[in-house]
Amino acid sequence: MTASSRTGGQILVDQLALHGVDHIFCVPGESYLAALDALHDADIKITVCRQEGGAAMMAEAYGKLTGRPGICFVTRGPGATNASPGIHIAKQDSTPMIVFVGQIERGMREREAFQELDYRAVFGPMAKWATEVDDPARFPEIVSRAFHVATSGRPGPVVIALPEDVLTDMAAVADAPRCQAIETHPGLSQMAELQKLLHGAKNPVVLLGGSRWTETAVQRFVRFAERFQLPVACTFRRQMLFPADHASYIGDLGLGVNPKLLARIKEADLVLLVGGRLSEIPSQSYTLLDIPSPKQKLVHVHPDPSELGRVYAPHLAINASPVAFTAALEGVHPPASLPWSDGTKAAHESYLAWSDPTAIRHPGQLQMGQVMAHLREVLPADAIFCNGAGNFATWVHRFWPFRHFGTQLAPTSGSMGYGLPAAVGAKRMQPQSTVVVFAGDGDFLMNGQEFATAVQYDLPILVIIIDNGMYGTIRMHQEREYPGRVSATMLQNPDFAAYAKAFGGYGERVERTEDFAPALDRALTAGKPAILHCLLDPEAITPAMSLSAIREKALASQK
Repeated sequence: MTASSRTGGQILVDQLALHGVDHIFCVPGESYLAALDALHDADIKITVCRQEGGAAMMAEAYGKLTGRPGICFVTRGPGATNASPGIHIAKQDSTPMIVFVGQIERGMREREAFQELDYRAVFGPMAKWATEVDDPARFPEIVSRAFHVATSGRPGPVVIALPEDVLTDMAAVADAPRCQAIETHPGLSQMAELQKLLHGAKNPVVLLGGSRWTETAVQRFVRFAERFQLPVACTFRRQMLFPADHASYIGDLGLGVNPKLLARIKEADLVLLVGGRLSEIPSQSYTLLDIPSPKQKLVHVHPDPSELGRVYAPHLAINASPVAFTAALEGVHPPASLPWSDGTKAAHESYLAWSDPTAIRHPGQLQMGQVMAHLREVLPADAIFCNGAGNFATWVHRFWPFRHFGTQLAPTSGSMGYGLPAAVGAKRMQPQSTVVVFAGDGDFLMNGQEFATAVQYDLPILVIIIDNGMYGTIRMHQEREYPGRVSATMLQNPDFAAYAKAFGGYGERVERTEDFAPALDRALTAGKPAILHCLLDPEAITPAMSLSAIREKALASQK
């Protein structure tokens, strides 16, 4: 053994430190003890989680907020499969993430040893790259490549399996250079063509989405929108890409969209799509633009060339990251007249009316419109909102005005149980920020155990649980398709306030509108993780229609 020899676990951890990793989310396992031992002396924080799905979602939230790969360590077999929801989120949400998975010793392969899995086969279709390390001397090479793959083009997850004996074997090898982000830049001729298209447009619209944005890129695009007075919408769960209080903002393309916004996009003569893919949800099940050739002139800007023309044939394709593209926009000049400026003003006013929570009334003693209005009054504009999937999320997406970059953590993949682990990850990174979880009763218990993680690390997050005693989204669809035939959608829930107290947090039950404001104040000042258990009438299934109205409409259509 030479003086420069290190264990595979030490080489791995040294590479992580070299690439700027400052935080790891994990559930420990005997399969990677040598890596845990190397982390003991590293200047890297560790968040120990209660389930691998929570750890992976925390790492994914880190990637969303920072643009750097979130790092997750899980053990082999069931540990890896438990982490798969977070890996799937990272894939569909275009989030950089690297998941390190323990593995059996090399000499036991293909015997179906204890917790053995073929990680390339299992995660190959779900990850950008799935591999296994056979030689500790290759850790510098493979980790460097993982960072490049996770962050380049369209970002996504990388899965690396770590055979137990590779982590304990010794090797003498030099460290790899630190990974540098690769930006793709638009050509001068492309920007000239974009300016020409804008000068010839009568009714343009902008759609922002995807990842690889930064606060600077958002600010640049805001200046561009101001100079052109362009109407700007954000795609599903990407509302933090443009300030909602800006005169150019016209709403978001998610679920339950403002019909006037959809009509405006369909009537546009030019669509500028920056960063996003316009996949199923924002495209309203691929009905918003014709496929493959939209009737609108489409300018599609994306950092990955494989996404350009994949679904929509653009009039102008620009292979560029949002950072590089927004920098180039500084040289694009508006025409002498802006024929669409009145339309932008009208669209913004339509958004304001659509997102006014005080105009909403629904069945029950707890009025969510008034709840959202109060949250808008008392929470800081830069509060980070986290949510999973379910009808409850509509209250956030429609009625909370996202005004700052880095304040929205929500899965475009539609994964339940995301909000709580995302909030834990966000609060670990930004302890000074106000972090709020919106969760449904079914959604919360998908990863409710991570409330213990919040307590363990003294993270005073606020969890607002909207409890209507059912899987609300599925029940809504059930009433639309099979009205009156309720099957497998009802839930019997615990006392979530008592749940919070049992873990060592603060908990309170809210049944009436007038009780919410004082309960919120007590939760925010408790100084510990808090749950407000809010009882919502099952009839209040959406802001627009009651459950009974949905059923009656479906029954009438069957006559």
